Amino acid sequence: MRGFRWPPPPDGGPRTWGPGPSGPRTGRPALPEPETELAATPHGVHLEQLVTGAGDPVTVFAHGLGSGIAATRPFGSGVTGRRLFFQFRGHGRSAAPPGPWSYHDLARDLRAVADQGLATRAFGASLGAGALCRLLADSPARFDRLVFYLPAVLDRPRVDAARRRLAALLDALGSGDVGQLAEVVQLELPPAVRNTPSGWAYLRQRLDQLMRDGLASGLADLSGSVPVRDAKELGEVAAPALVIGCVGDELHPVEVAEQLAATLPQATLHVYDRPGVLWAKRADLRERISAFLNE
Repeated sequence: MRGFRWPPPPDGGPRTWGPGPSGPRTGRPALPEPETELAATPHGVHLEQLVTGAGDPVTVFAHGLGSGIAATRPFGSGVTGRRLFFQFRGHGRSAAPPGPWSYHDLARDLRAVADQGLATRAFGASLGAGALCRLLADSPARFDRLVFYLPAVLDRPRVDAARRRLAALLDALGSGDVGQLAEVVQLELPPAVRNTPSGWAYLRQRLDQLMRDGLASGLADLSGSVPVRDAKELGEVAAPALVIGCVGDELHPVEVAEQLAATLPQATLHVYDRPGVLWAKRADLRERISAFLNE
């Protein structure tokens, strides 16, 4: 039987047991994290930010709950112009002002980065998609082009599975036990990727970042919040939008993507047939996103 084990084998593994190869295998190491900066905002919350690329147009990328810049960068690899990546409050080195926080607060973070960077296009993944929805409900004409990747919530609270996952992540971080944290983080990987060289590389980088920067406990309140009270608030968004969903992802129900695409007047919906899109369909996903944004 093969599966996940922590800590990783000292030779870089993964080391398997049972029938099959068991010698050292070193997998491609994770890329070193680039230097980021702390940017001041008009609402007084300093946000960690990374700027890549050059020229126009400018695209802002908003990450998912408990995630960050490193996990969001692959989505922008083929996107032309300048790319703005940042960490929401409570993530990474960004500030964690007194809570509770709402999607209005996240939308202010997103708007500040977009406005200061003169972004005309926006990408939002999961939590970032929710923050983008809140911003657009207040300012429907803010962006010229939009991408929503695996939206998790719209006008109904997150499913119980998402709340339990976040609670487990915060508990593991609070314990300071890297093994316990690894058990939670490895659930982000598709089963076929766990205990593989690429899976270990991802896990090591993710654990390093979480153990170094942590996550603010105030994020727990967001799991019961919604970006909009009624999806009809987004009915005035005229910008072309690409909504990407996935069948079988319990943290990002495909019904949310379908509802969002049906609400946005100029939306195109694409649904993948199985979870783990960034691992199983990475090339197709990046090409789909860049082709849409670069159009």
